[in-house]
Amino acid sequence: MSSEPLSLGQALASFDALWSPRIVTRVNDYDVRVAKVEGEHLWHAHDDTDEFFLVLEGELRIALREPAGERTVLLPQGAVFTVPRGVEHKPSAPSGAAILMFEPAGTPTVGDRHDDIPDHVDATTGHPLTT
Repeated sequence: MSSEPLSLGQALASFDALWSPRIVTRVNDYDVRVAKVEGEHLWHAHDDTDEFFLVLEGELRIALREPAGERTVLLPQGAVFTVPRGVEHKPSAPSGAAILMFEPAGTPTVGDRHDDIPDHVDATTGHPLTT
């Protein structure tokens, strides 16, 4: 991690891969990750941690499977949302988006429980940012 300020725009411009987050910094034991996303991710859940999303560009949808039923939250640019631990969710961005996520270091992008992983989703704990 750099001890210098970092432009999120430059960080996002440094890679093209979709659904493949880059770790831009660490706060205590948490990774701050940015990702470019388009299309659909997969249904998954993180059993032991919440997952924070901030939409930097575009629009993100997060489908949720909750005790009361299924619903989808819509996050326009600038919106934040936290998926509570254990809740199955499926992010999607039909028109593409850039997002920032905040979660414990080592958290897999496909969660602890998930559907089959499609080829377009990178099952990772985040990649170091190389600018």
